[in-house]
Amino acid sequence: MKTIGRAIIGVAVLGGLVAGCVSHPGPKSRSQIVQMAPSCEDFSVQIYFESRSAQLTDEARSVLKGADALATGCKVASVRVVGLADAVGAPDANLALSKQRAEVVTRALDKMGYSNVAFDVGAAGDAGAMTNDGENRPLRRQADIRFDLDGKLR
Repeated sequence: MKTIGRAIIGVAVLGGLVAGCVSHPGPKSRSQIVQMAPSCEDFSVQIYFESRSAQLTDEARSVLKGADALATGCKVASVRVVGLADAVGAPDANLALSKQRAEVVTRALDKMGYSNVAFDVGAAGDAGAMTNDGENRPLRRQADIRFDLDGKLR
């Protein structure tokens, strides 16, 4: 019996929350959406790659699109891209892979309209990819991207 009573109370509370949503409808058209001015503050994003791959995933493309949206309306002074790799494989191969990752990201940003921006492109290979206990850090399969912004577009 107690379980049934709690379920009924839970449904009543949930119904009240849903009813509250209905009483405050969202905007009916795009013109009612208030656009916030861009903050134009420097920011960083990371994108991740599959093991031994330098191909952008759908998720990586989505992160780059989100970064582009954050930079919209701002003057992009420079972009720094650093490719990284985990410690699986030979160090030379990991350095080459991290360079490929940085280049792929740079090309993708170029296609998105950042061709007139100064790029600083680097690769760290598998440096720092092992913990002190000798464990591999798989999340090092990434590229770190820093957008340096210089105020709003005029």
